[in-house]
Amino acid sequence: MIANARMREAALLLLGCGLCLGATFPLQKLAAAAGVQPASWVFVSTFGASILLTIGAVLAGRPPSTRHRVYYLVAALVSFVVPNLVVFVVIPRIGAGLTGVMFALSPILTLTVASLVARRRPGLLGVVGIAVGLAGVLVIIASRGDGGGADASLLWVLLGLCIPVCLASGNVYRSHNWPEGADPLALASAINIVATGVLLAAVFASGEGLAGIGGVFAVPALIAAQVVATGANLAMFFRLQQVGGPVYLSQVGYAAAAVGLVAGTFILGESYAPATWAGAVVVVAGVALVTYAQARAQRA
Repeated sequence: MIANARMREAALLLLGCGLCLGATFPLQKLAAAAGVQPASWVFVSTFGASILLTIGAVLAGRPPSTRHRVYYLVAALVSFVVPNLVVFVVIPRIGAGLTGVMFALSPILTLTVASLVARRRPGLLGVVGIAVGLAGVLVIIASRGDGGGADASLLWVLLGLCIPVCLASGNVYRSHNWPEGADPLALASAINIVATGVLLAAVFASGEGLAGIGGVFAVPALIAAQVVATGANLAMFFRLQQVGGPVYLSQVGYAAAAVGLVAGTFILGESYAPATWAGAVVVVAGVALVTYAQARAQRA
């Protein structure tokens, strides 16, 4: 019963993270179209989310600790700073939908890295589920034509592949090195605070400076929505990692890919081939298989 309750919680958290993360893709594309600079956008959204997370952690009586600084820095760089910067750079070129698909490549990479670190073979049903999800993603990539005017050239797609590589590495690193007894909300707050500092340095190193930061506030509704979506996503994300583990967590990319396709179509007017939507259905089937496999493993 406990295992079933944990998997139900994990499934709900996965859905919530996918909705929040998928919602950020059209927001970032609209911000880029408005001329907002990438490092500044990611810095302001991360800074705003860290404020929300820290307030939540303090009110819950679980403030972020000053310990585990190396863990915070590595997790911030690999899991959040680099992927978010890449997202902002590639999303005007390949579209919100295909950018979401890049997140959907992380489960198979996470499974591979986690298996190598643990030096054990993953369960067959879980592998089948992730392979099914990957097959759906490959169908989406093969039919990547985007009616939104995006340039889905191979160069930009390859740059976008940095996203799942970083996400997979971060998923395994955070789980493998999770500080003993650490609270997920406190960790989310601490890692986001460190990411904010790194991103502020990136803003000035890139030459964007105060002018770039000021440009973010020229689109207040977009950045407000981004801050709320990012903060909510991270609050659920770290709890999901604690409950579901790195491989299950990595399926957030699948959920985000589906949300990205829907948002790109109905909000941004992007258009996708029928094969793309068929691939999205296959992705959902893969998520269902992995969820069932993990629930069965926990009952065993």
